[in-house]
Amino acid sequence: MKNKIYPNAAAALDGILFDGMSILSGGFGLSGNAEHLIQAILEAGTKNLTVVSNNCGTDGHGLWVLLNNGQVKKMISSYVGENKLFEKLYLDGKLELELNPQGTLAERIRAGGAGIPAFYTRTGYGTVVADGKETKEFDGVGYVMERGLTADLAIVKAWKADTAGNLIYRKTARNFNPVMATAGKVTVVEVEHLVQAGELNPDHIHTPGIYVDRIIQGDNYKKLIERVTTRPRPTA
Repeated sequence: MKNKIYPNAAAALDGILFDGMSILSGGFGLSGNAEHLIQAILEAGTKNLTVVSNNCGTDGHGLWVLLNNGQVKKMISSYVGENKLFEKLYLDGKLELELNPQGTLAERIRAGGAGIPAFYTRTGYGTVVADGKETKEFDGVGYVMERGLTADLAIVKAWKADTAGNLIYRKTARNFNPVMATAGKVTVVEVEHLVQAGELNPDHIHTPGIYVDRIIQGDNYKKLIERVTTRPRPTA
């Protein structure tokens, strides 16, 4: 069996980064971001990137560091909030943006990973979302055609993996990560816990190892929350 384990993020990305490439980056807000792999891309200086991600981090964190370093040419996202730099670069014409409804973005990635080139959805029909896209009527209802999404590289964060690349996600980090793991030409994963092949309960595996090319075990995860909102606990 091919060895999928690499000693660190830089080694796992060696030979697969190039200027102008496209990257699927898992996460939702800051939950489930591939922190070490993002940092390695920053240090590699790879530029003119097209990045597919629900959002682009928050000020100083996550994919924001790539934006701030001028490495991102285009974002394919569904949310710009919590990121003033993202907003400013777009409004100043320095960043291309393809804005997608969130469910549509997830389905585009899922379709790409499943080898489905396009699909029809009611979401966005009759709005600016449908501008320039093919539309069609089914049973008297209008739909807009959306294309499946794939990328040169998928960077994914999982909670646990075995050496064969089978993955388990934990709680809200199981967001865009599972579908993105299927849609990259090369999928590189960072995990908190790494075990030997055969140690994971097959019924608990979310992403089969056939989709995973390279794995690193990370440490010192910050697991930041972009905005903490609390309320007083009601009295008994």
